Amino acid sequence: MKNRNKNINIPNGLSILRILLIIPFVYYFMRNELVPAGIVLILSGLSDMLDGMIARKFNQFTELGQMLDPLSDKLTQGAVAVCLAIEQPVLIPLLGIFVLKEVLMVVAACLLIKKKKRPTGSRWYGKVATVLFYISFAVIVAMKIWNMENLTVTIVLLSITAAFMIYAFIQYFKIYLSILHSDDPKDAIDFNEVMDKKAFRK
Repeated sequence: MKNRNKNINIPNGLSILRILLIIPFVYYFMRNELVPAGIVLILSGLSDMLDGMIARKFNQFTELGQMLDPLSDKLTQGAVAVCLAIEQPVLIPLLGIFVLKEVLMVVAACLLIKKKKRPTGSRWYGKVATVLFYISFAVIVAMKIWNMENLTVTIVLLSITAAFMIYAFIQYFKIYLSILHSDDPKDAIDFNEVMDKKAFRK
């Protein structure tokens, strides 16, 4: 059988593409070229949707992919948040909550891996928090572009988004604690076994 690195697949390629798309997004946004910046962000969102669909349909799940997918999401969201916060200082508090949440989640995931435990995947509340994050930024920027800025709408959107981010973090933190103290084999990562399987496939 021909040797083949299973990490080289379409879903992982799309995750890497999503990371690369951050560069043109930041470039266009900082030059106030919002249309091409928006197009790049849409392409990024489509790649995020497609990599999951392709991975499920063709069973192209890999350990690398499970790390690349959330990493590309967090980097993209972080880039969008920073760019919009620079443009709209009112968004800085929400950016602070977002950054704190993501940093703490990365630290928790690293701790689990160090303990040879498997970090949890995305949950519905995490996805909802992400959607609200994008909607809030999109509405606030759109109101600015169309000269329809409304402080009440801005405060409501930011409050709802921040509240859901905090809720999502609390739920993830409970899961991390559960996995950290779990003795269930499904929550463990056996790195030696993974290496043996890779060697066997070669």
